[in-house]
Formats: sequence, structure tokens, C-alpha cells
Amino acid sequence: MRNNLKVFKNKRILITGHTGFKGSWLSLWFKNLGADVMGVSIDIPTKPSHFQLINLEKKVKNKFIDITDLKKLKKIFINFKPDYVFHLAAQSLVKKSYKNPLLTYYTNAIGTLNVMESLKSLKNNCIAIIITSDKSYKNLEIKRGYKEEDELGGADPYSSSKASAELIIQSYFKSYLADKKNIRIAIARAGNVIGGGDWSENRLIPDCVRSWSKNKKVIIRNPDATRPWQHVLDALYGYIILSLNLKKNRKLNGQAFNFGPGLNNNYKVIEVLTLVKKLWQNIFWKTIKLKKKEFESSLLKLNSSKANLILKWKCNLSFRESIYFTTEWYKYFYTKKKNMYDFSINQINLYIKKLK
Repeated sequence: MRNNLKVFKNKRILITGHTGFKGSWLSLWFKNLGADVMGVSIDIPTKPSHFQLINLEKKVKNKFIDITDLKKLKKIFINFKPDYVFHLAAQSLVKKSYKNPLLTYYTNAIGTLNVMESLKSLKNNCIAIIITSDKSYKNLEIKRGYKEEDELGGADPYSSSKASAELIIQSYFKSYLADKKNIRIAIARAGNVIGGGDWSENRLIPDCVRSWSKNKKVIIRNPDATRPWQHVLDALYGYIILSLNLKKNRKLNGQAFNFGPGLNNNYKVIEVLTLVKKLWQNIFWKTIKLKKKEFESSLLKLNSSKANLILKWKCNLSFRESIYFTTEWYKYFYTKKKNMYDFSINQINLYIKKLK
């Protein structure tokens, strides 16, 4: 599999949302493979940020624009002529979507439409992976994992915006791209992703490490909430493998794939905290009830059997290994505060070595 990744050397790869948590890890991975990486983001979303800590601004090409600006976005696509596109730019926080639904819908729905329109304008061959979310599914709190053909929907603005983006992708593909020989697209839906370098607000581990680094107690909203925890590198590897398979197999054009851990590998928030406590001493938390007006799903599971069968993909890191990778990254940052570029590259290399 390591040999397969060598095909990205010197390839032009455009990544939207490259300053974000997942986007910065994906940009670093491709840069390490020798790709020509162009990142498109509106800004650097958090401080600190993985993007800045690994000095990515000097290692890849950067365009700081709003993806809702079609004219500027299309110009970047046309001039760069990407071989691969990974669309990750999004307003990705549920709580923020309640406070600013207009921004959420504009970024997630119209921004995705603009990416599709920009892809249509390309004359060169291009493989595009559009990343949405497990929250695109209409959540019925069922115990079985959601499959790719299940109904889309959302009770909160974030989930609804992602479901809206999915409808746009499917409609646009059928209307304009299905018969376009030079463009192939696929949709990737990932579960809850963790890893070093995430400082997003109102997310479990980032909230925890911010407080713990100051010897403060963490407030936990829903300790019994179950999530399909997976390390960021597992999700990104899924996107990468999907792009390689899409290039080889045109039958995958327009299809959606779930990327999540096995159905028996979902863990509660309290189980995550308990495991982290074994690795990070002297940490504490207390729980409070969610406000009724702010709906947040307590159970989310993905069925990734399609990715297992067709792409031969599955999570490479166990739950414990994912927590270990994540906790060690933050511990190194808060205790050493040295070269996070080297530390992040080392984690990518360790991950690749574990691939079978």
C-alpha cells in the first residue's frame, strides 16, 4: 500500500479547508508524499492551530478566499488545474450552527455548490472527493449503522446544511458531471474524528486539553453520548484510498462511501475520558445536562461495509491506539512545545508502517 501512495508524487492536489484540523493533516500527508499542494481556506480557524504549528503556510501554496465567492474559487481551479481535489472546507460545529445558521448554510451548501461549479469548468482530468459528514443522515437513534442509501436529513442547522450539500452534489452530478469524461467525483462521510492539533470549540478532546493544560476541570455535556471515534489519519486514509479507486474504476463515479470504525467499536464520552486519564495524570471533569432547545444526537453509527468490501479499507488504529496517538500529540505539545512538524510527520509514518 505504501507503494500505491507514491503515485501522488508531483501530482497537483487542491484541498479546500486546508487550514482546518483534517485539512492540515491531509495537506501535510500529501506534501510528505511529494505532491504539489494548493490549499484554499478563508482563514486560520483556531489559535493555536495544527496548520501554524507545522508551519504549513511556508510548505504549500495558499489561497485565502471564501469558497462562497464563486468567481475567485473558479479562477483558482482553472489556473491550478488540479489532478485531485479534496473538498473539506466547512462550518463544522453543531453549536456554532445554532448561533449562526446563515453562515453554516452558506458555507456548507453554497460553498459545496461552488466547488461543483468550479469542477465543471475544468478541462483537465480530475478526481474529486467531496467530504460531508455522518450527520448528513436523518438520525433516528437506531442501533444499526447507517448505510449509504439511508435517508438524509438533520434536526440541527449543521446536520441540515450537510444534508443539503449532499442533495446539491447528487443533483449537480446527475445534471452536469455524470457524462463529463474528465471529471470523477465521490462523496465521503466520516464519523467522529479525533487527533492531535484539533482546537475546535465545543468538541470533547480540544475542550479537555485546553482546560487540562491550565489545570482546570472540564465541563462534559453528555457523558453517555456514543460516537464512532476514529483517528484523523484513518479517515484521511479512507479519502486517499477512495481517490485512488475512483481513478481506476469509473463505476464508482458519483457514489458515496462511509468511513467509520466497526459497529462494535463505538464508545461513550465517559469511556474516552477514562482512557485518556490513564495516559494524562491529574485530569478532572464534571457533567451537566444539555439544554433542551439544543438538540444533539446521542447515538451515531456508520456502516462502513461498502468501503471494507470495495475499497478494502478499515480503521487501521484501534480505539485505544487512536486515543494514545491523540493524547501523546497534545502531551508533547504542552510539555515540550518543540517541533510539531516532525512529531506529526512521525505519527503519519508510524501509521503507514502499521498498514497491512
